[in-house]
Amino acid sequence: MEIISDLGRGLLGVVSMLAICYVFSRNRKAIDWRLVAVGMSFQIVFALLVLKVPFINSFFDKLAGAFTFILKFASAGAEFMFGGLVTDMASFGYIFAFQVLPTIVFFSALTSILYYLGILQKVVYGLAWALSKSMGLSGPESLAAAANVFIGQTEAPLVVKPYLENMTRSEIMCLMTGGMATIAGGVFAAYIGYLGGDDPVQQTFFAKHLLTASLISAPAAIVAAKMLVPETNKKDIDTQLKMTGDKAHNILDAISTGTTDGLKLAVNVGVMLLVFTALIALCNQLLMSTVGQIGGLNEWVTESTSNKFEGFNLTYILGVVFAPFAWLLGTPSEDVLLVGQLLGQKTAINEFVAYAELDNIRKAGMSLSPKSLIIATYALCGFANFASIGIQIGGIGAIAPGQRRTLTELGLLALLGGTIASFLTAAIAGVLV
Repeated sequence: MEIISDLGRGLLGVVSMLAICYVFSRNRKAIDWRLVAVGMSFQIVFALLVLKVPFINSFFDKLAGAFTFILKFASAGAEFMFGGLVTDMASFGYIFAFQVLPTIVFFSALTSILYYLGILQKVVYGLAWALSKSMGLSGPESLAAAANVFIGQTEAPLVVKPYLENMTRSEIMCLMTGGMATIAGGVFAAYIGYLGGDDPVQQTFFAKHLLTASLISAPAAIVAAKMLVPETNKKDIDTQLKMTGDKAHNILDAISTGTTDGLKLAVNVGVMLLVFTALIALCNQLLMSTVGQIGGLNEWVTESTSNKFEGFNLTYILGVVFAPFAWLLGTPSEDVLLVGQLLGQKTAINEFVAYAELDNIRKAGMSLSPKSLIIATYALCGFANFASIGIQIGGIGAIAPGQRRTLTELGLLALLGGTIASFLTAAIAGVLV
């Protein structure tokens, strides 16, 4: 009976997300329902293969294990720099700045090397070819959608740089939504180290699910984008698959460039996390000290949530607002508020803060079920937040000034599309796990 309930709720979640896309569509009559059907089939079949077919599941376990193995080398570099602060966790505990941030720098350099050697391009091209042939996409948007999975929302547009100025409104929407719905290599590695801690088994577990989430969110992002802004200028579409992008002069140049980019990202992540964690704590305390004191509201919140929330604070408000979405994704009822809180933090702030809170929830010993943990992991896997709108307008607008107006007009819609894509992925995962 529970399986039927989970299945029904997951299907309701999928239908609800597609319905939201339909409601906010700029041209409902132009929606290509064949593309929607193929995209959803692509996502469901891929999720079934990875999560349910033993030999493919085993392959992804090994792939996740490879990522975990590579993390050890990042730790070796961090140990050289920081010594016991990295290795002696019994004395110092798990220090984010010394355990996670160096991983971002190392993986950024490694990604740059793979790009220089042409390995990353082949992987991107293979996925782009599959998306182009199965979903009837243009060459540039297929390449951008595939590149977003591996190199992120700021670097992926460079792969299609010569095409940007001439891309249609729908293609730009697809590019932006794909960037919102997936995560980049360096941050991907950081999440593995962060959520998995120093436990290789946990690292492999999260690596597998984060990799699966990012991959199957690509077709979901295309579906959301093409429903919200359907293609109406098919005669202007370029069907060629030609990758571009600046390449390093040699491997040392690739390493130095990747390291510099990774350092910028690591500093940005560290400072951002510090500031927003402090601001959330401030907002929580202010609300609990003022509104929460009225009529014993703090005590009521604590009792009604079985001590999962300290009182009437920002995290509780976010949990209430996003609880319906958490329920639609198949989250067990007892965890709906907690997962809703994470969804709210991810959208209002960013996914790193949300994953940090997820880690805090786990460490605090709160009763988050394995199913809820997986659903949250999938739903948070993406850059869909308000800050990303500015990042995309600034980044893409700098290399395609003629598209700046289109970028500003589609920013909020791309945020909606990226969020829906992640929710579609989480809903499907919720049915299968």
